Amino acid sequence: MKKIVIVSMIAISSLMAMSNLEIAKKADKVTDGFESSIAKTQMTLINANGQKSVRDMMMRTLEGERGDKTISTFLSPADVKGTKILGWEHIDRDDDQWLYLPALKRIKRIASRNKSGSFMGSEFSYEDIGNQNYQKYTFEGEPKVVMLGEMECYQGTRIPKDKNSGYTKQITWVDTKDFLIRKIEYYDRKGELLKTALFSDYKKRDGVWRVGKIEMHNHQNDKSTILIWKEDKIKAGLKSKDFDKRVLKR
Repeated sequence: MKKIVIVSMIAISSLMAMSNLEIAKKADKVTDGFESSIAKTQMTLINANGQKSVRDMMMRTLEGERGDKTISTFLSPADVKGTKILGWEHIDRDDDQWLYLPALKRIKRIASRNKSGSFMGSEFSYEDIGNQNYQKYTFEGEPKVVMLGEMECYQGTRIPKDKNSGYTKQITWVDTKDFLIRKIEYYDRKGELLKTALFSDYKKRDGVWRVGKIEMHNHQNDKSTILIWKEDKIKAGLKSKDFDKRVLKR
């Protein structure tokens, strides 16, 4: 019995030895290395009465050392078909984002101060759909080892560096076994709980973990959005030219 207790104490000590920053770096690393991807996704919007509306998207992403580039194109329904959102992530400054509205045939730049706004009527913000690189946050306190259902997770607090962020802080749950993010709580500018995101259905492709489902619930308006990856191809051969602003009008 003494040996078991000693081993358990060593295991707990080992788990607690890492800082929130080190955990965040590992969480980033296990999802890095996809190079570029093409994914078909389905977004389901659920209002407070439980009524649903479904939207289909094509998402293309190019991995980069100083930030990823992403372009999302709505395929259906008809009222949003052809709408595109282009994002260029920057580690050391505000991300660039543009919205193309086919009805107006024009490109609209999304101002940094507006990135806390709703992404196409969903419970995701424009800020949420950007890459969540650990370098865009500072980390507070020491991690706790807690249970999330049957999963053992590191629970930690991160603070967005962006002064225009819609959040004062985010609390993350990172699986202690594979370092995958399992849950994030988002706190608004008043410091009150705004939303919770649950991440699930992860699959490993060519040594890279890919999320399969994100459920975002807004606690303040009781609306939810579910994002599901129907198809996901990595190392898709995309180039930087595929993410030029001119692509939006094609």
